[in-house]
Amino acid sequence: MVILQLSLPNPQTNGAITGLTSICQKRSSKFHSTLPPRLLISNSHESQYPISHQGVAAIVFGDGSEPMLYPLTKRRSEGAIPIAANYRLVDAVAYSRIGIGKEGLVEVIAAYQSPENDSWFQGAADAVRRCLWVMEEYPVSEFLILPGHHLYKMDYQKIIEAHRNSKADITIAAFGALRDQDPGFGFLKVNSENQVVEFRLKSESKPINFVSVENSRKCNDNSYCNYSSMGIYLINRDIVEQLLREHFPKANDFASEVIPGAISIGMKVQAFIFDGYWEDMRSIEAFYQANMESTKKSNIGFNFFDRESPIYTLPWCLPSTLITDAKITDSVIGGGCILNRCKVKGTVLGLRTKIRDGAVIEDSVIMGSDVYQMDIQNGVDRKGIDIPIGIGEDTQIRKAIVDKNARIGKNVLIINKDNVQEGNNEANGFIISGGIVVLLRNAVIPNGSIV
Repeated sequence: MVILQLSLPNPQTNGAITGLTSICQKRSSKFHSTLPPRLLISNSHESQYPISHQGVAAIVFGDGSEPMLYPLTKRRSEGAIPIAANYRLVDAVAYSRIGIGKEGLVEVIAAYQSPENDSWFQGAADAVRRCLWVMEEYPVSEFLILPGHHLYKMDYQKIIEAHRNSKADITIAAFGALRDQDPGFGFLKVNSENQVVEFRLKSESKPINFVSVENSRKCNDNSYCNYSSMGIYLINRDIVEQLLREHFPKANDFASEVIPGAISIGMKVQAFIFDGYWEDMRSIEAFYQANMESTKKSNIGFNFFDRESPIYTLPWCLPSTLITDAKITDSVIGGGCILNRCKVKGTVLGLRTKIRDGAVIEDSVIMGSDVYQMDIQNGVDRKGIDIPIGIGEDTQIRKAIVDKNARIGKNVLIINKDNVQEGNNEANGFIISGGIVVLLRNAVIPNGSIV
C-alpha cells in the first residue's frame, strides 16, 4: 500500500486533491504488487472548478478481485502492467500536472497481518478499514476510491464539486452509456436528480441473474436512466468509518457489499455521469485493443499525446532508441530500444526492446525488457540459456502480446497458425486468449518454434 499525502490546497487557489494512494490485493500466488511509490493525484489537467480547501484522500487500488488480465498479472498487479510503450496502467489514473509539492510525502504500507487480524487484506473495503488509522492525523473530508487499472481521463474536482453541492453521503461515477457486458462494478438506476434508486450486481455463480438493492428513500420521479458503475466512489469520511466499522464490519468489497449496503439502509447515494472514454481492462482483448488504438492517429481511444492533459510516469533515464535500416510504420516506440534490419507495423514496442535482423512484427504489443543483454556468442548465458533476451533473426510475430524479458529464438513463427481462440500452454511459455497469443514474462521460445 502506497500512501501519498499532497499538501493541502491554498484556499485562494483551485487547489489539488490530498492523496492517500493505496495499492493492495489479496495475497495469492498469481498476484504480487510491484507498483512503485510514484503515484500522483489528478486524472486530468487543473480544473477550472474551484472546490473547498478541505482535502480529499485518493485511494488507488492496483488489482481487481479476479485475474482478468492473467497471465500479465502473474507477477505484477494490474495497475503495474506496461501500456503504450512508456507507461503503466496506473499512470492514466493517478497522474498530475501539479505534482506532490514541497510539503508532500509518500508513505509505503504493505498488506499486513496484525495481532488483531492474522489474515492478509481480503479486498478493497477490508484494506481501507484496516488502514483508516493512517489518515487519522490528516484533515480530509472525503475518500476518493479509484481502481488503478482503468483507462480514462476524468477531472476529479468536478465529481467532488457535484458531491458537495448535492450533500450526498456517497457519489458513484457512472458511465454515460450502459455497457453490454457487466463491468464488474454493478449497474445503477438513476432518477432525474442523479440519485441512485437501485443497484444491480451480477451474481458470480449465475451470471444471468442479478442481485438487486433498492434505495429505501422514496422517489417522486417516474423517469429513470440506467448506467454502468465505474467502480469510482467518493465517500464522506465519517460515512466510510460508519460503513466499514459499524454497519458492515465484515465486508471485504465495495461493489458487492459496502455500496449495496449503504443504499439499502437509506444513505443518500448520487451518480456522477461520465461521458468520456473509459475502458476497464476486463480482458486481454480490451488491453490489446487499447494498445492498438495508441498507434492510431484518430481520437477513437485514449489519447496518450494530449498536450492539454499529459500523462506523467516514472522518468526512465534511458538512451534514445537506435534504429538501423529498419522499416517502421504506424507504431509506438518506447525508450532505449535497439531495432536492427527489421519490419515493424501497427505495433507497440516497450522499453529496451531488441529486434534482430530480418524479424517482422505486426499488430502486436512487445513490452520490452528490464535489462540490456549482449548477444550470446559461443555458449550460453549465466542462466544456462542460449537464446538472448529479445526477438531473434527472421522471426515473425503477428497479433500477439509479448511480456517482458521474453527470449524468442531465430526463425520463430508466433502467428496463431491454427486460429485457436482459447488455449493454455503455460508450460511452453504462452497462452491464447481471444485469438491473441500472449507470451509470459521471461518466456523462452526455442529456434524454429511455431505457435
